[in-house]
Amino acid sequence: MRMFRALNLATLILCFIVVVVGAYVRLSDAGLGCPDWPGCYGQLLVPEQTVSGFERPLEVHKAWKEMLHRYIASTLGLLIVGLAVLSVIKRREGLPRVLPWALVALVIFQGILGMWTVTWQLKPLAVSAHLLGGMATLALLFWMWLCTRGGMRPAASGNTSRGLALAALGLLALQIFLGGWTSSNYAALACPDLPACHGQWLPDTDVGEAFTLWRGLGANYEFGVLDSRARVTIHLFHRAGAFVVTLTLLLLSFGLWRAGLRLLAAAVAGALVLQISIGLGVVALQLPLPLAAAHNAGAALLLLTLVAVNHRVWKST
Repeated sequence: MRMFRALNLATLILCFIVVVVGAYVRLSDAGLGCPDWPGCYGQLLVPEQTVSGFERPLEVHKAWKEMLHRYIASTLGLLIVGLAVLSVIKRREGLPRVLPWALVALVIFQGILGMWTVTWQLKPLAVSAHLLGGMATLALLFWMWLCTRGGMRPAASGNTSRGLALAALGLLALQIFLGGWTSSNYAALACPDLPACHGQWLPDTDVGEAFTLWRGLGANYEFGVLDSRARVTIHLFHRAGAFVVTLTLLLLSFGLWRAGLRLLAAAVAGALVLQISIGLGVVALQLPLPLAAAHNAGAALLLLTLVAVNHRVWKST
């Protein structure tokens, strides 16, 4: 059990790093630093000069960012396979049986999404799904780690807190998708001012154009293909989602406090305040790269907090 938990924790930490590095690669416009997959210009290492047969010129600094992310993600996949194998070898120790192999399936699908992200030239649906897959992997690794701890006293939270905790987790997942959709459509600065948008509370929008998920293959989506009105629409939906999630998490934090789970209540409130502060800073400071990457890390931290809350209120024995 100790070996499994130690490997689980190491894999969880690496997964967090993969999520943040992936965001950094995307936000630094290095997602197509290597235009092929799984190598880079047909090689396992970044070449020193552009290789014939590729239309995209080599930008070494972007290529290395992309390949670093692939190397770390591949290591993560191997560790997850190791967890699954260990769960079989040590099955008499009461280790999880289904979840490790579900994670193997998920990480394989994540690899496919990573391939599509490149071969479909940063198609927003593939990029956003890849982000969700990474967050789901992080959440499940944390859930598995929590499940291998010793028993806890029952949480006196009641069905209301359970339902609210689950709803908060679902809303956060939707908000993470909206964040990925905003980033992959280059709409993060579509509204450069706060709290209005271009000085208007209700600017012109185009929901149909903004949320057309599939536009066929062949287009290069680097730097976006949508017009200003569609990007404004996406940005406003992300802001509205942030407002809904904030209200929900404040209610959850209050409910946890009343139920006596004050440490969790404080964790939810603290993670929320941190993420809101980073989000406001991203707009106010016009998308500085470190802060934009930190916004993804804040979302991951908030997700882990809600996973811990749901585990506490649903799984306590």
